[in-house]
Amino acid sequence: MPHSSVPFAESLISAGPHQAIPPEQQIFAPFIGSWDLVVRWFDEAGKLTREERGEWHFAWILEGRAIQDVWIVPPRRERADRNYLYEYGTSLRFFDAKLGAWQSTWIGPMHRVVRSFTARRIGAQIILETTEGEVPRMRWSFSDVQANSFSWRNELWTETGWRVQQTFAARRAI
Repeated sequence: MPHSSVPFAESLISAGPHQAIPPEQQIFAPFIGSWDLVVRWFDEAGKLTREERGEWHFAWILEGRAIQDVWIVPPRRERADRNYLYEYGTSLRFFDAKLGAWQSTWIGPMHRVVRSFTARRIGAQIILETTEGEVPRMRWSFSDVQANSFSWRNELWTETGWRVQQTFAARRAI
């Protein structure tokens, strides 16, 4: 990391959650760290159209009041001779005590997309749904969460119900 970036990173990244976030609301804490991914994309008929490896990194930020992630496909180490078909994005999430849920914003600069979500634990899953009025209506789900693995699903609302667009199979890297 260039020297000039060190103060920025040190002021952004936090060692852990802020005490204002109740333990039962630290729903994204299990994801802190780095993950290796298998990312799959599906067409409207549910047929697999693309599969890539990727990486996903999560950290507490802003004095532990928020969590940020960075998603990268393919992994940076595989980019040397791949100047095409790469993607990345970042989410910033914070617990909103008044709402009793997490507010989340995802930014995807490669496709010029910004999406806003509200996240809650529902049973054993963490469900993020686009905020009311956001088009298209989407749902992102974290499931099968274990210490060293989890699944993630990106769904789009259609006339016939939810349709899976993308999945991640994640394994802890660090």
